[in-house]
Amino acid sequence: MKTTYNVLSLDGGGLRGLITATLLERIEAAVPGFLASVDLVAGTSTGGILALALAQGLPPFRIMKMYLDEGPKIFHRSLGRKIGGLLGLREAKYDNDGLKEVLQSVFGDDKLKDLGKRVAVTAFQLDDQQAAPPTWRPKVYHNYPGKDSDGEERAVDVALRTASAPTFFPSSDGYVDGGIFANNPSVVALAQALDPRSQPGKTRDLSCIRLLSVGTGENATCLPGGRLDWGVGQWAVPLVDVLLDGVAGIADFQCQQILREKYFRLQVELPSGRKIPMDSVDDLTLMLQIGQQATILPTAKWVQSSGWTT
Repeated sequence: MKTTYNVLSLDGGGLRGLITATLLERIEAAVPGFLASVDLVAGTSTGGILALALAQGLPPFRIMKMYLDEGPKIFHRSLGRKIGGLLGLREAKYDNDGLKEVLQSVFGDDKLKDLGKRVAVTAFQLDDQQAAPPTWRPKVYHNYPGKDSDGEERAVDVALRTASAPTFFPSSDGYVDGGIFANNPSVVALAQALDPRSQPGKTRDLSCIRLLSVGTGENATCLPGGRLDWGVGQWAVPLVDVLLDGVAGIADFQCQQILREKYFRLQVELPSGRKIPMDSVDDLTLMLQIGQQATILPTAKWVQSSGWTT
């Protein structure tokens, strides 16, 4: 009888989700039964799409094919949007029509309650009309039982909301990318796994949790200068990356301190001096190679020694 509660947490990162899917495919090959033993899969943005797809039962190689085949459709920028958007200053860089079409083909009309695993997917609601007064707030979609369950939500809608990265895509149904507060959703996943509202009549504590966090690759990025006296125009573009990278790092630190040896983080280094943006269609082959060549042996050993599959 399995005594662990296994949580898989997947970062945001646009097309670099191809790296994540490739890593998961290789871990499954090294430790058969790894994915079948996942109890909760959490994700943000592209990690949210991955989480929903894995919970639906799609194998990683199918998800890899989706990125490779459909990436150019998702991140297609029309001439009209290039011109009308004044290089992205007045409107999002991309429309989300291609993303909607791809997600619809993957999830159809399945609801969160129809998925084969528990999920926790982040988004950020820009205008919560139920609050008094109305305000913006973080949102974690999940399909656990209970009064706050989102089981009736369509997977395609949740996927579109979590992937609506500001400046890249328009908001969806009043939501934007959950990377605003949890680009690395590990702590969100841990809290969801321990939430007593999600397990009526049961108790789950830290001793049984095993948490594997997988990133989409780390760009070595910095902003040189001792005093950056910038305004809105200069901060607008780098601030998105600063926010996403910053929250990912603190989540890793928090999980290390809380779970110790019951936690493992797999994050690959991207090629030195080569920044790979989340929408870089031209780098899909490179992303595949990074995922195929990255070292997964320490991760596989941790999975085996943690009791994940026993």
